[in-house]
Amino acid sequence: MAAGYLEILRARHAVRLLAGTLVGRLPNATAAIAIVLFVRAEGGTYTLAGGLAAVYGVANAVGQPVLGRLVDLRGQPRVQLPAALVSALGMAVFAFAGTDPLPLAYAAVAAAGLFTPPLEGGLRALWPSVLRREDQVHTAYAMDAVAQEIMFTVGPLLVTLCVALWSAQAALLVLNAVGVLGALCVVLSPPSRAWRSAPREAHWLGALRSPGLRALLGAFFFVGVALGSITVASVPYADDHGGDAVYGWLMAGIGLGALIGGLCYGARRWTGEPARRLQALVALLAVCYLPLTLMPGAVAMTLLTVLAGVFLAPAIACAFVLVDRHAPRGTVTEAFSWLVTTFTVGASVGTGLAGPVVQAGGALWGFVVPGAAGGVSLLVLLATGRVLAASAGGAVVASSSENDPNRAVEPRFSSGDRA
Repeated sequence: MAAGYLEILRARHAVRLLAGTLVGRLPNATAAIAIVLFVRAEGGTYTLAGGLAAVYGVANAVGQPVLGRLVDLRGQPRVQLPAALVSALGMAVFAFAGTDPLPLAYAAVAAAGLFTPPLEGGLRALWPSVLRREDQVHTAYAMDAVAQEIMFTVGPLLVTLCVALWSAQAALLVLNAVGVLGALCVVLSPPSRAWRSAPREAHWLGALRSPGLRALLGAFFFVGVALGSITVASVPYADDHGGDAVYGWLMAGIGLGALIGGLCYGARRWTGEPARRLQALVALLAVCYLPLTLMPGAVAMTLLTVLAGVFLAPAIACAFVLVDRHAPRGTVTEAFSWLVTTFTVGASVGTGLAGPVVQAGGALWGFVVPGAAGGVSLLVLLATGRVLAASAGGAVVASSSENDPNRAVEPRFSSGDRA
C-alpha cells in the first residue's frame, strides 16, 4: 500500500504542493468552529454564531467556482495569492472589530468566505503536470481525498488548541496567517507558476456546459446531503448515549472510515470504466448508511460510523477522475471548484433537512435521511450512466504539452490542462 504513495511523494514538487495546499486550506476547514468560538467569547448568541458561519459557507460556495474560472483564465499565482490575502484580511477585520457593529461582522465574514482561494481545485489541476502518468494521477487523487480527512480531523483540534493557549481571536488570526503562508508556498512553486490552462471556448456557463459534469455534480449534491444529515442525526443519539464525547467519536468514526477506505483504494491500480466504478462505490456508500438506523450502543454505533465512511474517500477520488475527463477544455480548475461547491451546498441542505426530521421523528428518522440521499445519488448516476461514460474513454495523446518547447508526444487527459 505504501509503495504507491511513496512513488507519488518522491516526485519533484509533490510534497510541497500537497503540504502547501493542506496548510493553505486550514482557514476554510476551521472557519465554522473558529467563528462559533469567537462569537461565544464575544458574548454573542449561538443564533448569531450560526448565522455568521452560514454566511461564510454560502460566500465560500459562491466564490470557489468564480475564482476557479479566474485561475483558468489568468493562472494560479495571479488569483490564488491575492484571494488568500483578501480572505485573511476579512477574517482579521472580523477578529479585531468583533460582532459590533453587526453589518461589518457579516461583511467581513462574507469577504473571507468569498475570497477563499480555490487551492483544492488548483492542486488537482497540477497533478497531471507533476506526475505525468495517468495511473499516478489517480493515486494522487486518492491520496488527496485521504489528506482532506486528516485536515478536517486535525483542523478543529488546532482551533481548540489556539483558544486554550491564547484566545478565540488569536485562533482566527493565527490560522488565517498560516493559510496565507500555505498559499504562498503553492503559488511560488515552479509547477504553479508554469501552469497554464488550455485554450478555452468562450461560454457563459464555463465548465457547467458539460453534461457529464452536471450529472456528476447532481449525484454528489446528494452525497453531501447524506453527510450533512448524519452530523445532525448524531446529536440526539449522542444525547441519549453519553453526550458530547460520544458525538465526537461518531464524527471521528466517519473520518477514520474514509481514511481507511481512501488508503486502500489508492493502493492499487484500477482498470475499467470509472463511471461504472463510481456507481458501485456510491451504491456501497448508500448501503453502509443503512445500518446506522439500528442505533446500537455507543461502541457499536461508532464502528457503524466507521463503516459508513469507508467508501466516501474512494467515491470522491473516483469522481476526481471523471471531473478531469468531463471538464471542457480550459476549465479544469473551475470544474473541480464546482464539485467542492456542490458538495458543500449539499451538506448544508442535509443539515437543514435533518433538523425538522429529527424534531418530528427522533434520531431514527434522522439516520434514514443519509440512506435515502445515498440512494438518490445512485439513481442519478444510473440515469446518467451513458452521459458519464461518453467522453471517459481514457487518456488521449496530444501532439504537445502546452509548455513543452520540444513538442514531445505525451499522454494527457481530455481536459488538456498540463504544465
